Amino acid sequence: MDNERHDLPRCDAAVTRAFSVLGKRWNGMIMAVLGDGPASFVMLRRAVDGISDAVLSERLAGLAEVGLVIRDVDAGPPVSVRYHLSEAGEQLSPLLDQLGRWAATNLVEVR
Repeated sequence: MDNERHDLPRCDAAVTRAFSVLGKRWNGMIMAVLGDGPASFVMLRRAVDGISDAVLSERLAGLAEVGLVIRDVDAGPPVSVRYHLSEAGEQLSPLLDQLGRWAATNLVEVR
C-alpha cells in the first residue's frame, strides 16, 4: 500500500500558489465583491459579513501584494481610499462567478 501512495501525482505548483491566496478565509469573498466594481473599505466591510476591520485590512494588503487588488488613494480633501481589481484580478472574476454558480448547484448549505 505504501508503494501506491508514492505513485500519486503531486499537486501542480501553480494550483498550490492560487489556493495559498484564494484559500485564505475571506479572500475569495473580497475578490467577488470587488468584481462588481471599486469599493471603499467601509463598503467592503459591510459587504463581507463577519469580517473584522483588522482582518479586512490584512487581506486587502495581501491581495494587493500578490497583484490582484489595487489600492487607490485620493488626496482629497477629504482623503479617500478605494480598492479595485487589477487586470489579473479581473481575469479571475469570471472564475469566481462560475465557482459561485457551481457551489449554489452542488454544495449543501451548512447552517
